[in-house]
Amino acid sequence: MEAAVYIFQSGGDYRISYTVLIDGDQARLAAGLSTAEGAVVLEDRYTTEDRKVDVDLPWDEPGHSSIVIQNDGDTGGLAEHFVYTVRSLEKLGVSAVIIEDKKGLKKNSLFGTEAAQVQDSIENFSAKIAAGKRVQKSSDFMIIARIESLILKKGLEDALVWASSFVQAGADGIMIHSREQEPDEIFAFIERFRKQDAATPLIVVPTAFHAVTEEEFKRRGVNIVIYANHLMRSQVPAMRRTAETVLKNHRALEADETLLPFQEIIRMIPADL
Repeated sequence: MEAAVYIFQSGGDYRISYTVLIDGDQARLAAGLSTAEGAVVLEDRYTTEDRKVDVDLPWDEPGHSSIVIQNDGDTGGLAEHFVYTVRSLEKLGVSAVIIEDKKGLKKNSLFGTEAAQVQDSIENFSAKIAAGKRVQKSSDFMIIARIESLILKKGLEDALVWASSFVQAGADGIMIHSREQEPDEIFAFIERFRKQDAATPLIVVPTAFHAVTEEEFKRRGVNIVIYANHLMRSQVPAMRRTAETVLKNHRALEADETLLPFQEIIRMIPADL
C-alpha cells in the first residue's frame, strides 16, 4: 500500500453509503450506520454483512465491482463465524474488512464510557484475526483491526500493546479511534506506533478531532482518513429546513429553490435497476 492519504466520505449517489477516493479512483466503505440509518435504527447488529454490501454497493456483475470496497465488520462476531464472513466477502469482491476489538452487542464508539462497551481479550481478538487470515483465498484481501483502547480510556500504552499483537496475528492495517476533540492522544499513538512499525497502514476516523488536515495526518504517517458520517449527518438539517419551508408556505414552490431538480435524481439511478 502506498503511503498516501485515502479519503472516505459518506454519501455519493442516490443510496445512503460511504464513498472513497483512492488516488483518483472511486472506492466505498459499506457500513452498518449507513444502511441502518435509513431504517432509523443506528448502529445495531441486525444488518448482515451481505445486506450491507447489497444495499450499499453497485456491482458490475456478481463478485466484481468497478470500485475498491471495504466492509465495516463491527466486531467480526465469534472467530468461527468470522472465517465465513471473510470467505463470503471475498466471493462478493470486497477488498477488506475492518473489525473492532470489542465484544457483545454493537454500540457506537463515540458513546465512549457512557454506554456499556466491553473490549475483547487480546488473545481472543488476535486469534480471530489469525483465523480470518488463514482462510482467505486472495493474498490481496485485507483484515484491518480497529483498536478501542483510547475510546475506553485505557491509555496509550494499552493501545500500543494491542496494536503490536494484532499486527503479529496478521492484521493488514490498524485503525486507531478517539472521541477527544484535541488530537494529542492520536498523534502520540501514531508517533509511538511508527517508531516500532514503519510499514503497517494506519487508519484514522476524525469525527471528533476534525481540525486536523489530511496533509498533517499524512506527514505524521497516517495512510487512510475516513470521514465516516458527515454527509449522512448533513441530510437531517437539510430535510428539516425543507419540511419547515413547506409547512410555513403551505406549498412546495419555496422549498424547490434549495432542492436538486428531480430530473437529476432520476439520472443518478442506473438504467439496469
